Amino acid sequence: MARIYNFSAGPSMLPEEVLKTAAAEMLEYGTTGQSVMEMSHRSKEYQAIIDEAEADLRDIMNIPDNYSVLFLQGGASTQFAMVPMNLMTKNKKADYIVTGQWAKKAYKEAARYGNARVIASSEDKTFSYIPEVTKDMIDSEADYVHICMNNTIYGTKWHSIPETGDVPLVADISSCILSEPIDVSKFGVLYAGAQKNVAPAGLTIVIIRKDLIGNAMDITPTMLNYQTHADNGSMFNTPPCYTIYIAGLVFKWIKKLGGLEEMKKINVEKASLIYDFLDSSKLFKGTVVPEARSLMNIPFVTGDSELDAKFVAEAKKAGFVNLKGHRSVGGMRASVYNAMPVEGARKLVEFMKKFEEENL
Repeated sequence: MARIYNFSAGPSMLPEEVLKTAAAEMLEYGTTGQSVMEMSHRSKEYQAIIDEAEADLRDIMNIPDNYSVLFLQGGASTQFAMVPMNLMTKNKKADYIVTGQWAKKAYKEAARYGNARVIASSEDKTFSYIPEVTKDMIDSEADYVHICMNNTIYGTKWHSIPETGDVPLVADISSCILSEPIDVSKFGVLYAGAQKNVAPAGLTIVIIRKDLIGNAMDITPTMLNYQTHADNGSMFNTPPCYTIYIAGLVFKWIKKLGGLEEMKKINVEKASLIYDFLDSSKLFKGTVVPEARSLMNIPFVTGDSELDAKFVAEAKKAGFVNLKGHRSVGGMRASVYNAMPVEGARKLVEFMKKFEEENL
């Protein structure tokens, strides 16, 4: 069996070590005589799995005790509604910084529930940069400020977060969670779909400061109220059991590597290999300003749509898949999430050099 290099933006690669462990435990987890897939979420065996997963995530991310960790469903897109329903309740105001398609969708959803406003945007240049945000741009009466930390489609990232003062900062970290250390205490809420750096699709992680729980709008459905899940240890209903189990294995894999500082070193090495080549290439070029480049998602183009298509097709034959850029921007995109080995980035660059030599 040959494993390909999967550069998908999500669902994405999982560490081989994790897949092998899951395969070995597929028929029987421990001495339970059953798979985790078959296990009751009310059993003491499963309770131990979810408790250990939360404990390991808290350890890896250094999550303070005054934050709740919630394992939810519905994807990050459901958080676009949950955040305003739970937080935009005091002054009915929220400030949004739009740096890509998902941030824009989050803003539009919030506008259904209160006075959401865009205080900065990079849409004027196809979201190829992160706009400057100063403290005086933020409404002191806003119930929160929302950003998307890493923009999967456009390949930009906030390398320094905006100063929001006493206004809670909310961040969608779906495509950069666990890729490097993050100071959780600077945020009111962090949320992420798991299918890029954590686990298969189906799990959404929410890290929320406890004082922000319990203030939901009256119209908020029970399942969209953070308090429902905080009060019930993410067990109000059947959670995405198997996905949480895989996430737990990924957390242990990261701990074994040496934690998020080590994870960042590896990710910087991978991204640098590709960016260094793009900066010197005569055929390919990156689409993001250097100071806003993502470690996780690297978009690039040749400038010729037919040549782009040829590259994607030939790359697939060579074992490099899912390099086609998002349909809204075209070109190519290499997503090099945590599970992508350094060798994958190195091999991709070798292939790009060969393609350049053959097509210039």
